Amino acid sequence: MDQQGATVVLRTPHTAPPPNYTPPSMTFLQGKWHVTHSTLPLWKSKRNVTITYKLLEPSDKSIPADQTDRLDDLATYQTLTSDKVMTVHGLNKALDPKRRDAWGWRGRGLLMVASSHWEILGSGYEAAESNQHGDSERGEWLVTFFAKTIVTPAGLDIYSRSKKGLNPITVQRIENELAKVDNDEIKELAKKLFAVKMFGD
Repeated sequence: MDQQGATVVLRTPHTAPPPNYTPPSMTFLQGKWHVTHSTLPLWKSKRNVTITYKLLEPSDKSIPADQTDRLDDLATYQTLTSDKVMTVHGLNKALDPKRRDAWGWRGRGLLMVASSHWEILGSGYEAAESNQHGDSERGEWLVTFFAKTIVTPAGLDIYSRSKKGLNPITVQRIENELAKVDNDEIKELAKKLFAVKMFGD
């Protein structure tokens, strides 16, 4: 993870990460994130999309709590024409006992039969020159990849810790690095990124 914000380092899904890549800690990952950009069609007709991760008790007592292999997640959103907040609740299990950047998701409740695979491609903080608003939460960002399922195509999301979103400079840096990833699927998906509507816009 690029804590200084000087560079954006992304990895290729399904492979070992590059030497200069560091996955985010679980404490960095937990909490609420705002989906600011995506390639997933379902978010085109939605606004104010958030994902909240909560650390759960590890599946084995030998695993430290701050390195848990289990995550609760709650997605919330509104349609473009309604103020009603919709939710999707899921449970995540780490796919590799030694890593925390690849997860298997399964829905809860009525969505228990639904499942998917997702990975963290990169994370970090905005560079000092990008963080212009003095918002202590503004700097954190996350890039995720979602594998294709029976009902949804493969996709990319960009998350911001702050509801104000990321500075365009940061978004451009992320897009530039996505275009360089040694993976044709990611390169093609990166061309389809769109801004997810936030608030009343």
